[in-house]
Parts: sequence; structure tokens; C-alpha cells
Amino acid sequence: MLTLLSTSIFTKTNSRAPTKEASQIFKAADFKKTKHGWAGNCEQGEMIIYKGLNGDGRKDAVIQDSSTMCYCNTGVGYHIISQQKDGKWKQLFSDSGIPTFLKTKGKDGWLDIENGGPGFCFAIYRWNGKEYIINRYEYEGKACEL
Repeated sequence: MLTLLSTSIFTKTNSRAPTKEASQIFKAADFKKTKHGWAGNCEQGEMIIYKGLNGDGRKDAVIQDSSTMCYCNTGVGYHIISQQKDGKWKQLFSDSGIPTFLKTKGKDGWLDIENGGPGFCFAIYRWNGKEYIINRYEYEGKACEL
């Protein structure tokens, strides 16, 4: 399981994209450049992952922003951005919560995502070739029900 959690919420994994690509990535997630960084609808965004996530040879990125006003008691949201075959960047998914990438996979090699936060039963999202959709619910690797 590729876990993004640490004592500081996320572990940064090779999160330095070249400046031009970083700009394209943040824009694909609908963030705007400000004098303080990249601002989303909630707060300043931070790229926490910049690497290939699905084995297609292209880079992907995960942007995190934090705000209890936007994300309630979880306080965190994330955006998954993928480089397309034509080189452009596209947002694939965004949600409130703390993403943990699992070993199980959906279509095209995309890792399943446990969408964590407060509680004891979390949605597991799976890529179906067009979008991430809820596939099941788990807690500590075991099936659960909401």
C-alpha cells in the first residue's frame, strides 16, 4: 500500500515538478497563481506527489489543500492530475479526505484510493477508465458498511 499519511498528514513523494509543468498542473486543478503561491477555492495548494502513478510512463500529480471551512473536520482535500498523451494536464479526481493509494488497481493501472478521514469505514475509489467511482468500503483492509 502506498500511503500518503504521516504524522504531518502527507508524506511528500518527489513533489518537485519543473516550474512550467507545475503551473500547468495547478491550472488543470483550477488553482490560480497569487503572490503567496497557488490558491484553490479553499486555501493555498501544495503539490505532494509528482511521479507516475499508473505505469503509463507519464507523470501524475496530487495537490493537497487544507481548510476546515471547505473540508469540515477532515480539514484536507486533494486533486489528482494526470498528464495526457498530448502532454496536457487533466484533473481526474478531487475529493475531501486523506488519500491512501492501495495495491489494488482499476482500469489502465490506476491504483485504488482509500479516502480516509475521521471515522471507521472509508470509501475505496476505483478508476473505471473514465472516472474514479466508489468500489467498496473498508476499514483497516476489511470490508465494512456505512
